[in-house]
Amino acid sequence: MGLIFEAKNLTKKFGGLTAVNDLSFEIRRGEFLGLIGPNGAGKTTVFNLISGFEKTSSGSIWFDGIDITGLKPFRIVNLGIARTFQLVRSFRYLTLLDNISVSCLSPRGKKVSEDVGTEEFASTILSSIGLVDKARIPPVVLPHGDLRKLEIGKAVGSSPQLLLLDEPFSGLSYEEQLGITDLIKKLHEDGVTIFITGHVLRELMALVPRVIAMHQGKLIADGPPQEVANNKIVLEAYLGRGEDIA
Repeated sequence: MGLIFEAKNLTKKFGGLTAVNDLSFEIRRGEFLGLIGPNGAGKTTVFNLISGFEKTSSGSIWFDGIDITGLKPFRIVNLGIARTFQLVRSFRYLTLLDNISVSCLSPRGKKVSEDVGTEEFASTILSSIGLVDKARIPPVVLPHGDLRKLEIGKAVGSSPQLLLLDEPFSGLSYEEQLGITDLIKKLHEDGVTIFITGHVLRELMALVPRVIAMHQGKLIADGPPQEVANNKIVLEAYLGRGEDIA
């Protein structure tokens, strides 16, 4: 499979703080890539740069052969990159079906749904994330695990080629984590390229075949999960001691 994404010498500075420092990495089409690092490593900033919520200080971002550096978030979504957020965001008093339908009205969503209609396409997504039986209720009454699923469903509504999942296991019980894991695996099996970050390391490391690790904005490791987990630099950066993290 060819490359779908490239970050080239990506740097982001906030005043005197360098959150991302000369970061370069690639993602192949159809890949399932994890991103790990201690708090403050720059993981969410990387996602914000890719999705257009932050502007780069230097470097470039390429998606499917197109330079997307500096593009607005809606343009990036329309090219085929969608994301979720650490803090779940929804239209709290619209129904779940309407929440999904909003993202299905994007140009990419419309193209996919034109044969069946927006509502039917949104219902299909709700079914795929296990929430179709709650289609007519608002998110405000949902438990946190269902809100996480809804967050992913809204991203799927824009028909992404590359899906960025920012801390999808955050705040979930073990059983809820298993449900989200099954959902993410199914999306990948359906052909979506996935880039995921999280603090629930055992779940994430068991999920992906390749991991990149960051510390203080820099790339410090790239490889199979077990190899990265046993990397001395990663252990020292992540834990400050030689404890297994996988």
